[in-house]
Amino acid sequence: MSIPIAVQKNRHQINTLKTYARFTGAPLKVHKITNPWRSPSGTLPALRTSHGEVISVPHKIITHLRKEKYNADYDLSARQGADTLAFMSLLEEKLLPVLIHTFWVDTKNYVEVTRKWYAEAMPFPLNFFLPGRMQRQYMERLQLLCGEHRPENEEELEKELYQEARECLTLLSQRLGSQKFFFGDAPASLDAFVFSYLALLLQAKLPSGKLQAHLRGLHNLCAYCTHILSLYFPWDGAGVPPPRQTPAGPETEEEPYRRRNQILSVLAGLAAMVGYALLSGIVSIQRATPARAPGTRALGMAEEDEEE
Repeated sequence: MSIPIAVQKNRHQINTLKTYARFTGAPLKVHKITNPWRSPSGTLPALRTSHGEVISVPHKIITHLRKEKYNADYDLSARQGADTLAFMSLLEEKLLPVLIHTFWVDTKNYVEVTRKWYAEAMPFPLNFFLPGRMQRQYMERLQLLCGEHRPENEEELEKELYQEARECLTLLSQRLGSQKFFFGDAPASLDAFVFSYLALLLQAKLPSGKLQAHLRGLHNLCAYCTHILSLYFPWDGAGVPPPRQTPAGPETEEEPYRRRNQILSVLAGLAAMVGYALLSGIVSIQRATPARAPGTRALGMAEEDEEE
């Protein structure tokens, strides 16, 4: 089974799938790409199974892994299963809106962190327009999550969102207590979901980190994330990556296509810039009439007079 992972808007979903796979030992081969359109389904994340089937919905990917006997919730009781669903719903309702606001709505965070990171990671010319389009999509999603009863004043909305998120984090801290994981000594799917939210918030260097400061004050949640990083992502959490085997030949597998892709990217970028210039009126094309030699018209009139 292989799963393409790229810079894309549902970062916490990618983290959830990677964490769940590490918890269960699922043999996933991860392909990191910077162009979402190169995914087998056109969206990310996407899983290509050993039978060639492509699955692109995160909860369906986890369902497929469970069918393949990679089930992190196998030993949970019925009550623990119900608690899992309740806390996952709480995360979607109370924590996800604030993550969207933190990374995509807060102006300082978006300009200095989110947009900059995506623009540097994406290939040209996608890095010019995809971050802005993703921001608009996330703002629309935030409106849907807040519902019809959201305050019209943006400051009141922000205050309400962050207050509910702080209460959610405090509740998670109380539920975890001094345990290694939420249901004891072994991780479950709830741990994958909680970790994907918390790690994203903890690891980002945000100029405006209101919720981040509250999370860092909950020491058991911070220790919980550190424990999972060191145990299941030893090289992701550390500063030094593992040594990589370099290919013997001078070219990698993608080397023959690199120059072609660079040329196509440049041509696409030039076409986009020329199209923008034409549509915006910066450049206009006028049809020039050929210049006529002086006296040509008079000569023609003189010839007509002679014929008469």
